[in-house]
Amino acid sequence: MGPSVAPMTEIDRGTAAPLTGAIPAATLPAARPTTALLTDKYELTMLQAALADGTAQRHCVFEVFTRRLPAGRRYGVLAGTGRILEALPHFRFDDVELGFLDETGVVDDRTLDYLSGYRFTGSIVGYAEGEAFFPGSPVLQVEGTFAEAVLLETVILSILNFDSAIASAASRMTSAAVERPCLEMGARRAHEQAAVAASRAAVIAGFAGTSNLEAGYRYGLATIGTAAHAFTLLHDDELSAFRAQVAALGTGTTLLVDTYDVRQGVVNAITAAGTGLGAVRLDSGDLGSLAVETRHQLDELGATGTQIVVTSDLDEHAIAALAATPVDSYGVGTSLVTGSGAPTCGMVYKLVARADADGVLQPVAKASAGKPSQGGRKAAARRLGDDGRAVEEVLVVGEDEAVAAWEPPSDDLRALHVPLVIDGAVDSRWVGAYGVENAARTHLASRAELPRGARRLSAGDPALPTTTLTLP
Repeated sequence: MGPSVAPMTEIDRGTAAPLTGAIPAATLPAARPTTALLTDKYELTMLQAALADGTAQRHCVFEVFTRRLPAGRRYGVLAGTGRILEALPHFRFDDVELGFLDETGVVDDRTLDYLSGYRFTGSIVGYAEGEAFFPGSPVLQVEGTFAEAVLLETVILSILNFDSAIASAASRMTSAAVERPCLEMGARRAHEQAAVAASRAAVIAGFAGTSNLEAGYRYGLATIGTAAHAFTLLHDDELSAFRAQVAALGTGTTLLVDTYDVRQGVVNAITAAGTGLGAVRLDSGDLGSLAVETRHQLDELGATGTQIVVTSDLDEHAIAALAATPVDSYGVGTSLVTGSGAPTCGMVYKLVARADADGVLQPVAKASAGKPSQGGRKAAARRLGDDGRAVEEVLVVGEDEAVAAWEPPSDDLRALHVPLVIDGAVDSRWVGAYGVENAARTHLASRAELPRGARRLSAGDPALPTTTLTLP
């Protein structure tokens, strides 16, 4: 697990004269380690009402699922679970947060008193991070009192919806790339913290590395990057720039050869580094034809081991179109960090069971037109065919105790829920650098298990149908 990051406690304003109208540093809010205010107001106002009428302590089960996949997608990839588990211990209402809620009148004194001692002591199970999911899949199940569980809705959904969208897009890209590495370089196209989350999600879905150093620091990810066009333009000529880069970074570096003329750029690259140059990068033009020409030129120059990296607004379709060209790796930015056209997964957090006046869990469900939910706790499994490939997603329903205790009765069913939090204690297998490695392994196995048609990029129905098994 990577080292923890100390919170920033002050703003370094340097020695420059203050701007007219600048806010004094002392009045600017300091960064806070707590995640408690990463939530919507109505979570707290519901809590206030539930505390007032005595229902706040009712035992409840909430489930996270999506009603549909983005148009044309055949499967989704669950990501963000580890980030939820990392955020959970920091979901605390300290003096600053309580003061803000009090001063702005968000909730009453009774609710503030409850929040001052808030700790999640319930349990969470869910699909292993990296697992494929489908419409209706109960990817996360949060169990505890209403008061404890309702407060987590927004932070859970904000993490899962973003991270899963990125991982789902990344999986399509790594699938299209087959054995060629994909490299994440989208930080400049995203919010600075979203960029870190996107790097993590991309690696879970098979990306080989990231340009984002913060992501590398937090999660032990391999980091990549050498030079941009600015470095070439800084120098009097391209050859001087290449020689300087090789002198600093070694012959294994990657030289960007399309600042001026690609063909001359390749000549200058081999002149500067020799035939042992690690790679050249192409960032503009017709990448397919340029890759063919560049490979031929490199081979003629004796640089048969020099690889070709392509970048420039790639997505899964562009990667697939380059499959027959001599490209060695792909650098992906904007399309990845925006979910390649599907920036959210539409996941929802719904109450599916709550204790009645006698303390017995009863299923509850929403019946709204177009937005129904299925009441009751669910177990989940994937049915496998004789060839080991998945044939359907199975949701197990019935009496609560029976569903909670259910285990697959045969080898053709693979249970999908794993314990994540038990009585408030986070399972450390799913967090930090090890959690990312674990999730990446899970994804490779899960994707390989899907029907072959699941990996097609053309529009189609979900790769697996979802069926219901009702326990007697």
